Amino acid sequence: MTLLYTDVEDELRATVRAVLADRCPPSAAPARVEGEPCDLELWKTLARDIGVAGLLIPEQYGGAGASAREVAVVLEELGRAVAPVPFFTSAVLATHALLQVGAAGPLGAMAEGESAAALAVPFAATPYREVPSAVTLTGGRLSGQVRGVAGADVADVLLVPAGGVLHAVRAAGARVEVVPSLDLTRPLSNVTLDGAAAEPLGAFDLAETLRFGAGLLASEQLGVAEWCLETTLAYVKERYQFARPVGSFQAIKHRLADLWLDVVRARAAARAATAADPVSAAVAQAWNAGVAVHAAEEAVQLHGGIGMTWEHPIHLYLKRAKSTEIALGTPGDHRDALAGLADLPAPA
Repeated sequence: MTLLYTDVEDELRATVRAVLADRCPPSAAPARVEGEPCDLELWKTLARDIGVAGLLIPEQYGGAGASAREVAVVLEELGRAVAPVPFFTSAVLATHALLQVGAAGPLGAMAEGESAAALAVPFAATPYREVPSAVTLTGGRLSGQVRGVAGADVADVLLVPAGGVLHAVRAAGARVEVVPSLDLTRPLSNVTLDGAAAEPLGAFDLAETLRFGAGLLASEQLGVAEWCLETTLAYVKERYQFARPVGSFQAIKHRLADLWLDVVRARAAARAATAADPVSAAVAQAWNAGVAVHAAEEAVQLHGGIGMTWEHPIHLYLKRAKSTEIALGTPGDHRDALAGLADLPAPA
């Protein structure tokens, strides 16, 4: 596969970036999270007018029938804006789960942006270990609680794995409680089911969907790292100390040069992960998660005092980076898995 972007992908990027620049600029992010953490109007614009919600959905179900490469481009741009929309949780994780089990029912409304879905598993679940299920199925009804679910607060349909089968539950039949979380732009919720009516959709391999999501999450992390690098580079060029731009000091140059190399490697890893094979996904998450955190930390430090303030959006990028470092397996989880996938002894 080629790691280069196609003309179609570049056009998609330009369109999404223009919408986000107009409707979701980083400068407005701190004030935005103090209100509604999810911007549903922005999501409707992206879903209906641009069609990002249906990228993975086949054309016969009303989607675009696109590939993971186009999805990755959108995730890069959403990461650059820390956009508070349920694209990753609904158009990536939930959509992949529905396609895996061959359930076409909810896909039409999801493709049009009329409905959103969420996979009811902890956002910190790893694809390399069995996720303990706290949900039981009795007589076609589900009971139990799933903690730390991303996207459940705005979902119309909850996709609940139980007994190796994926079940659809209307959100109105569950109790969804938003809980404090590190990432203010992607809330987590506890989902409580008390005899909720469930529709079985088919046999479900949760690990497959989590691996797919982990590989694409690397593109969102790439977007976070790119914004942090570009914003910091622009700042040190205009910030003067001792009658010189801060960026002219050799120590600053070296730090930014090292960070640029890390981001370039992260871009290659993220592009390779769109092939959706286990090795590429593990490589991308093992590398990109740390790069996003490092880029955000460097941005905070090199912005000096202003980088420590609530009014500057950098802290939201650091929180997004830290939360995605934990999501869908930590870098250590992916490194350990990669050793086995590459037939190498795991680190001691």
